[in-house]
Parts: sequence; C-alpha cells; structure tokens
Amino acid sequence: MAQTTEEQFAHLSSRIKGQGETVAGELVVTSIAGIADLLTPVMVSFQENWPEVRVRFLTDMRVFRLDYGEAHVAIRAGSGAEEPDNVVQPLVQIRTGLYASRGYVDRYGRPASEAELGQHRFVCSDNETTRAPFHRWLRATVPPDRITYAATEPAALEAGVRRGAGIGFLAAYRAAEDPDLVEVLPPRPEWDAPLRIVTHVDLHRTRKVQAFLTHLKEAAKSWKFCD
Repeated sequence: MAQTTEEQFAHLSSRIKGQGETVAGELVVTSIAGIADLLTPVMVSFQENWPEVRVRFLTDMRVFRLDYGEAHVAIRAGSGAEEPDNVVQPLVQIRTGLYASRGYVDRYGRPASEAELGQHRFVCSDNETTRAPFHRWLRATVPPDRITYAATEPAALEAGVRRGAGIGFLAAYRAAEDPDLVEVLPPRPEWDAPLRIVTHVDLHRTRKVQAFLTHLKEAAKSWKFCD
C-alpha cells in the first residue's frame, strides 16, 4: 500500500510539473539507442530557440514510463502496442541496407547474389528475439554458424561491420557518408525501421511539448536517406 501511494504521488507530481504554459525548465526525451546523431542536433537547435529549456536525453534498454512522468517525449521503433493514454505519431522510416567494409571484401569477397550469403560471415544482434526486422530477416536467411560476431549494443554492431568482422546492417544515411563501406544489398521496404513519437495525453498539449514536437518534425524533413 505504501509503495502504491508513493507511486501515485510521483505520478501526480510529474503531471503537475508538466502543466506549465512556458517553454522553459526540464525537457526529458528518451529514445532507442543508436540515433543520437539524428536527435542531438535537434535538441541543441531547440535550446537555441528556447534557451531556458534544460534537456535530459535518456537511452536505455527499458521502456520509460510516460504515465509516471519519466519522460516528456519518447522516440520508439516499430509499431508495437502502447498504453491507451499515450499519443502516438509517426516520425520517419529509417532505411537500412546490408554493408561490408572494403577490408572484408578484399579478404572474403563480395556476395554476387543473395544465394551466396551463406558462404559469408555476418554481424548480427545477439538477441535472437529482436524486433528489428532486418536482424530477423538475417537470422532467417543465413545459417546460425555464419553469424560470427554478435553484440547487444547498436554501436558495437556498427563498429564490427566497419572493422571487417562481417557483413551487417547499417542505416543507409550513415553508410552513405563512409567511402570505406560497400553496399552488399540495398535497402528494402521490409527492412525499414519506423520511428514514432510517443507522448502521454496529460502532457501532449502543453506548450513545451508541442514546441518540441513541432521543431522535431520540421527537422526530420531534412534527414537524408529517411522516408
């Protein structure tokens, strides 16, 4: 009972804190790991417009509780179910392709077709039940022993591909910036990672949250290789 009462007070307090009509104070944004390069410039430019805002940018394996005020805005992947009090809006589709480093290609060659993938080495998520559509496709397409480098952190997977550990998936907008990467298979619609904006209904209409959502959506229009 004591724990329930404490949670209810925390819930009420978080809602009160978010009800102000000024664009100032703390703004907590949470997102999936691996897209800080997209979101950080957005938050910095938002602070340039609203210098009284203090940003906290949180990434974690767990899902932050918007109904308890753990974040004002969440950027999540996929199209999974949300709490009924959450407001969900589409943001962008991150296009994803299969790439290898030039060092890997020099050593092992480049698959001439999808049929040759089983002869190569691959970088993949260590989570066999991952929700990422491209990693699910890879596990269903190549033999398990062909996944020779697995990791849980997106940055570690990307580093593995860039260092030649194997062929792996990268966001197309990142791969396009690196001349040392070779495209093995181009992005496919079924590999797209949809990003969505999630807010709680109690905070969604506040001026601070609305100002940030407007800024984020406008900035996302200029993201390359995202649809």
